[in-house]
Amino acid sequence: METGWLVLLSVALGLVVGAGFMALLHVAERRGSNAVAATSSAVPDGVDQVIDAIESAGLVLDPSNNVVKASAAAYTYGLVSNQVLVHPEIDELVARVRRTGEPVDQEVTLARGPFGEALIHLDVRVARLGSRYVMVLADDRTDSYRLEETRRDFIANISHELKTPIGAISLLAEALEPASDDPEQVRRFARRMGTEATRLSQITREIIELSRLQATDVLSTAKRLDLDGIISTAVDQNHVAADARGMTLAVGGKKHVAVDGDETLLTLAINNLIANAIQYSPDGSRIGIGVRLEEGVVELSITDQGIGIPEDDLPRVFERFFRVDQARSRNTGGTGLGLSIVKHVVQNHGGDIRAWSQMGQGSTFTIRLPEASNSAAALQGEKR
Repeated sequence: METGWLVLLSVALGLVVGAGFMALLHVAERRGSNAVAATSSAVPDGVDQVIDAIESAGLVLDPSNNVVKASAAAYTYGLVSNQVLVHPEIDELVARVRRTGEPVDQEVTLARGPFGEALIHLDVRVARLGSRYVMVLADDRTDSYRLEETRRDFIANISHELKTPIGAISLLAEALEPASDDPEQVRRFARRMGTEATRLSQITREIIELSRLQATDVLSTAKRLDLDGIISTAVDQNHVAADARGMTLAVGGKKHVAVDGDETLLTLAINNLIANAIQYSPDGSRIGIGVRLEEGVVELSITDQGIGIPEDDLPRVFERFFRVDQARSRNTGGTGLGLSIVKHVVQNHGGDIRAWSQMGQGSTFTIRLPEASNSAAALQGEKR
């Protein structure tokens, strides 16, 4: 009898243990299937190819607002850094879409880079992509803003500056006829007319260059550039002028840093700064060109031993046609547009420029640019 009870008890315990094991196995299977579903979730089919194909900025965000896919333009415009959205303005649009479920179309104005005053105007559309993801598309509308500003500034610049050499040429032409019997006077007036004509040509050329800079979006066609090579080209362009005055152009060691931008325009900006340093420095002096990289910011400094700039004038040196010394500018042929061109080139690259000076000791102009994004470079490499 006792033996029978023991058998029944053993069978019951076996059934309980077996049922428990099966229940645990069922729970584990459910959890495992959920885990697989969570880890296998991906951006919907075809979205990767669309993001890679579009020319405008496009990106996809996961539920934690991490950027899981972005086009090259999204990095070029500075919308993404380290797989995170940079601008809180777009963050707010994404949050609104997640909250309401409705797409949003809005024009936003953003800083072009991590520093500087340049702005970029984007037409942004944000919408849900399935139940988990959000897509952001952004088209650049900066050109339309630039066009109006360029038209307005061009007219103001022409009326402001061209009247001086044109007036001088007119007066000299009137003086030629009464002096026709004096060959020496005629030669002197002719030389003056030639000087003013050259100045007029230079002003016209630089106004056109400045207007082009204001009307062009450099970053829409930006390429990854080696800054050492650009500096070398700009220095070579100024060696003849420096050697003629016994000046030394001292370049620091190669830093092997890269920036995103237009090679011709960056070379023009650095060339203008070096030429400016040569123009306002004494014979036999030294001009230093150095590069420093810190926390993703590239700093290019050009230091001279020139006459210096008064403290009150420093904030204005990048204004169009501003000259610290009007008489010296006339003698050296300066137009007052060189530093303004540099400022616009740098701002169009998402950077800024700063000036330091001390009277009688020299000046230092420092260009700051964002270091080229490795993620953007990888994306551009994939597209090629």
